[in-house]
Amino acid sequence: MTQPRKAADLGITLPLLPLNREFTPRYGEVEEVAPGIRRVLARNPNPFTFHGTGTYLIGRGKVAVVDPGPLLDEHVAALLEAVAGERVTHILITHTHGDHSPAAAPLKHATGAPTFGFGPHGAGRLLEGVAVEEGGDRDFVPDVVVTDGDVIAGDGWEVECVHTPGHTSNHLCFAYREPSALFCGDHVMGWSTTVIVPPDGDMAEYFASLEKLRQRNDTIYYPTHGAPIESPQAFVAALIAHRHARERQIEACIAAGLQGLAEMVQVIYSEVDPRLHPAAAMSVRAHLTHLVSAGRLRQDGSHYRLGN
Repeated sequence: MTQPRKAADLGITLPLLPLNREFTPRYGEVEEVAPGIRRVLARNPNPFTFHGTGTYLIGRGKVAVVDPGPLLDEHVAALLEAVAGERVTHILITHTHGDHSPAAAPLKHATGAPTFGFGPHGAGRLLEGVAVEEGGDRDFVPDVVVTDGDVIAGDGWEVECVHTPGHTSNHLCFAYREPSALFCGDHVMGWSTTVIVPPDGDMAEYFASLEKLRQRNDTIYYPTHGAPIESPQAFVAALIAHRHARERQIEACIAAGLQGLAEMVQVIYSEVDPRLHPAAAMSVRAHLTHLVSAGRLRQDGSHYRLGN
């Protein structure tokens, strides 16, 4: 194969993802997105968070807060104003990245509500002796450790914990049983694909977690960033197909003689904003690890070759 210069040269068409980037940010305001579900948006927009972190409030009177968000005084004040006259009884954390969990500390201090999560940053890998990346919120330790299948009940609401490692090893989704909704954190986002950062992030686990969600019957997803996702099983199936196509592109790059991570990213993501290439490189590295573990690639030092 002639050495490719852009994604189209690889001859592998990516399935079209039905991404939705229509979202009007209303920072600090309380928005009712569904009966019993409210959202307050943090003012932390960037290429990774889209328009910012959406913190969800479940219930009325006695409420749960899902992903309090970044440590921004403005956002914490907006959350406390949103629940004025109510009691926060639970603080639920999908995972320990800096745009999701740090505001749990001041919210807990102000309300006395306990925090719930799978564990501290890297909790899903630490027992394996894996030294996870430094970028997580290492100050967060949940008051109550929950895992897959655990049920958290409040006043008039109930959620089931769904462990979905991949983006991080301690990532949880929370399934709101009525009305069959899923607070999916960063595991599935309607505006973009999810970045997988090894060693705590793991592509094989991410594929397995996507398949796990595809087999559920949730009717709508509420990601922490962006708009709700309707027809979620079809969206997840498209994500799986998209990721498989990315791996075929990586194999095509290697077959054409490309070896460096940066040069593969420049080809595979040639039509993507270059500012996102560093994040894309993390996911490509995760794909390479997955392809090697699956036997589709062989690795000799920094050199890769097709495994068949």
